[in-house]
Amino acid sequence: MRLLRGWFAIPLWKRVLGALALGLLFALVWPQATPAVQFMGDLFVRAIRMLVVPIVLVTIASGITALGDPKRIGSLGGRTIGLFALTTAFAVSIGMAVATLIRPGEGAPLGTAAPHVFGKPVTPYEQLIGIIPTNIVEALSKGDMLAIIFVAILLGVGTLVAGEAGKPFASLLQSASSVLLKIVGIVMEATPFGVFALIANAVAANGAAVFVNVGWLALAVVLGSALQILLVHSLLLKFLARVPILRFYRGIVDALVVAFSTASSSATLPVAMRVAEKNLGVGRPVFSTVLPLGASIGKDGTAMYVGLLSMFALQAFGTPLTPTVYGLVLLTGALAAFGTAPVPSASLFMLAAVLSAVGVAPEQTALVVGFVLPFDRLLDMTRTVPSASANLTVATTVARWERELDDEVLRARPVA
Repeated sequence: MRLLRGWFAIPLWKRVLGALALGLLFALVWPQATPAVQFMGDLFVRAIRMLVVPIVLVTIASGITALGDPKRIGSLGGRTIGLFALTTAFAVSIGMAVATLIRPGEGAPLGTAAPHVFGKPVTPYEQLIGIIPTNIVEALSKGDMLAIIFVAILLGVGTLVAGEAGKPFASLLQSASSVLLKIVGIVMEATPFGVFALIANAVAANGAAVFVNVGWLALAVVLGSALQILLVHSLLLKFLARVPILRFYRGIVDALVVAFSTASSSATLPVAMRVAEKNLGVGRPVFSTVLPLGASIGKDGTAMYVGLLSMFALQAFGTPLTPTVYGLVLLTGALAAFGTAPVPSASLFMLAAVLSAVGVAPEQTALVVGFVLPFDRLLDMTRTVPSASANLTVATTVARWERELDDEVLRARPVA
């Protein structure tokens, strides 16, 4: 019992970082044993993903009812989408700039890669139409995030507009939201074990190969992710949100580690909501609406990677890089990132849409995807971190503007 009490006395973020280091060491020292611990990572990811759909549906609806005034919905939504559009545009630009500086595509042996085609990308029209589901139950079962968000917003607005008749249902939503967030706290206690297993298996599978075979591309991904966080997010936090940057990142370390481990913005969502409330002091009306929306459209890491990988491909094929090409990559990359699913390696799905806009044939795109895909897991883990950082940065900034930020909570020690 004393050992157990000592374990829980250690702040969760320290346990998680320790598990990450142990997982890396375990993979390097005894890689053949990593399959034996894989079940812990799989169970952890399943538990997190189990919570995503009910959390998105319930917390968005309850967050809207907590706003009280229907007029605030437009203000909050407009500011959220505007900030995500801004960070996404900067992310694509940074990815393109890093690729132009490092030039990872020059001399890349694409001819040795086996072509890999993901299939026909979803058109903007199909994405737009798909926001409104024909069957709510089917959308929930498939985890169609944009459709679920639409239903949740409609549910929250309907409850708010109903006035007195909607108050009992609003109370039910608030209660269900509180229960779900408590369940997230329980599941979070398993994070160190899940992170240990996920990191061990990822590194044992192809960690060294990333730096041997696609070393310059891996370096560019790390540099682009760091620049997006240090330049774009930190400046937003300092000048718009007006929060201590080091305290902010210390408070969200749990979410960043889970983002790195799972390579999924969707799987990171429950953890991000918990740290936003407990460590950042973001009010429930804000974090329960901004973060689920950010999990679907706040893809800074994906946007940076799409811009970077597009330039990588163009360099590898010797395509002349004119101002028009740069402009097309920036525009289509930002739009593609907004429509990317919050799952691992989803950005590769959108590459064809960007490259086709600048004249790259589908057969050539298949070569790029085939070259990168075997090593994409660790690259995907890295670029998911700025996406998680962006979601929490935007939520904190919007909370400041909406006067829903508790500075006492933000400046206190992170909750264990």
